[in-house]
Amino acid sequence: MPKTAPPRTYRVKSFGCQMNVYDGERMAELLGAQGISPAPEGEEADLVVLNTCHIREKAAEKVYSDIGRIVKEGRRDGGEAPMIAVAGCVAQAEGEEIMARAPAVSMVVGPQAYHRLPDMLARAVEGERVTDTDMPAETKFDALPARRKVGPSAFLTVQEGCDKFCTYCVVPYTRGAEVSRLFADLIEEAARLTGAGAREITLLGQNVNAWAGEDGRGRAIGLDGLIRELAQMPDLARIRYTTSHPADMTEQLIAAHGEVEKLMPFLHLPVQSGSDRVLKAMNRSHTADGYLRVLERVRAVRPDIALSGDFIVGFPGETEAEFEETLSLVDAVGYAQCFSFKYSARPGTPAAEMEGQIAAQVMDERLARLQQALNRHQLAFNTASLGKTCEVLVERAGRHAGQMLGKSPWLQSVHFTGDAQIGDMVRVELAEAGPNSIGARLLEPAAA
Repeated sequence: MPKTAPPRTYRVKSFGCQMNVYDGERMAELLGAQGISPAPEGEEADLVVLNTCHIREKAAEKVYSDIGRIVKEGRRDGGEAPMIAVAGCVAQAEGEEIMARAPAVSMVVGPQAYHRLPDMLARAVEGERVTDTDMPAETKFDALPARRKVGPSAFLTVQEGCDKFCTYCVVPYTRGAEVSRLFADLIEEAARLTGAGAREITLLGQNVNAWAGEDGRGRAIGLDGLIRELAQMPDLARIRYTTSHPADMTEQLIAAHGEVEKLMPFLHLPVQSGSDRVLKAMNRSHTADGYLRVLERVRAVRPDIALSGDFIVGFPGETEAEFEETLSLVDAVGYAQCFSFKYSARPGTPAAEMEGQIAAQVMDERLARLQQALNRHQLAFNTASLGKTCEVLVERAGRHAGQMLGKSPWLQSVHFTGDAQIGDMVRVELAEAGPNSIGARLLEPAAA
């Protein structure tokens, strides 16, 4: 590729999980530290970073579609197409093919190597096409710039990678083995986040409750110990964590839900299926009954907890009766919210080679039935919340004059009208339930 002028503006487009959102924010900070500014809304950027997710159906095809659109729009406007970088899990899994198929791409960088993005950019400006999908031994977090400005709610990655090897999932191959960040580093970063304005921190990990380390006294602790330490920070009002694995829900972590006031009453615990045969084929290490027993223990210590999960329909070999078992589990739990997906074969995973691949129309029909059940339970949970008073962390302004939006302790999206600023913690009465949000009446600002 020919030499090009250094980019003055950038845009990072992140897809998929909250880990990708966090990574996208950190890449933006890296570019900002190089003196590159975010492109104004509605204007083309000199550099576009596509931060991809391999969990998405037809993920690679959508990447090529995005690349083609970026190039076409740039030329339609009469100028040169932006410099393009592909990051994230698709980059990790298919980096060489992206470089071969998409000559407009200057850089391909995996999720464990994006801290080297400035060096890659310098080489790309000189005309080199650069790929970095290494999983280096040194942690990328040491090379990232300090967080200077964040919103009222911030993400903090504490754990990466996965050792579970579910047969449908590419994460062990794109994110690597389970690695826990050091306790001291996490405490330091959390302090910087609260100093920059965060009132709530969500701890992130592919299997976040697999985090393990040593505290400041050299004692071995798990995620519950980290949560208890973070709860001592006076400027931190709320703690959440996601995504969890049922196998790593320790008794100590369950107890923390009843003992740590700042740990919000919300648990996202994916189950994927209600059929034990399907769970075994997925290489999930739990049964449907074992999953329900975990939720019973959590509810015993925190009766008001809101539960969330993930489901996959149409896994190879899934029968109608096995799908009905999933519907039965949904009714048994009564989820406050959920994510549900059609099975999508990921190249290189064992499930992609299994017999009994389910027809697309069957998966469509099952997904529609599952989502109908999940939506019914979500609306029921929201309706049961009416009349409660709670604190809402104000995160942004709404579309209407004077309207503000935030989250309840149960992670419900709440909207109200009144005198409040972004970052305020206000007390409201939940007054009007919708399927995806709750209308509230402002009572008074909460104590700071």
